[in-house]
Amino acid sequence: MTSPDMTRAVRTGSFGGPRAGIGWMRYAVVMLGVVGAFNVIDGIVALTRSRFYVAGATYVFSDLRTWGWIILVLGALQVFAAFTVMTGSEAGRWVGIGAAALNAIGQLLFLNAYPLWSVAAFAMDVLVIYALAVYGGSRLRPGV
Repeated sequence: MTSPDMTRAVRTGSFGGPRAGIGWMRYAVVMLGVVGAFNVIDGIVALTRSRFYVAGATYVFSDLRTWGWIILVLGALQVFAAFTVMTGSEAGRWVGIGAAALNAIGQLLFLNAYPLWSVAAFAMDVLVIYALAVYGGSRLRPGV
């Protein structure tokens, strides 16, 4: 037995009203911040203690020190993106999508140095991109 409201929601795809994606947006902000902070730490570790990572790993280009700088910059970009996404602006949404996309590519290229974390971070980045693409921006601001 279905109600008329449920039938209308199924037809229009509008479950939960205008704030339906608030949980996804919270996830996106938290994951951008957490993964960004871990990337900053990983970048610093790659620059200072190379024995922490897999020994003898080959990289797409350059060496572990270069990838340490790349991951460090990506981490800082993600932390910045987390703060811009919290504002709810369209620009913040696109900065977050860009930061997550760049980090996803960077993590796949960093796979030889730290395999488990790279795969986990890639999966989180894909979910962040989904959250920001579907639920981000002006959709969560009241009155827009």
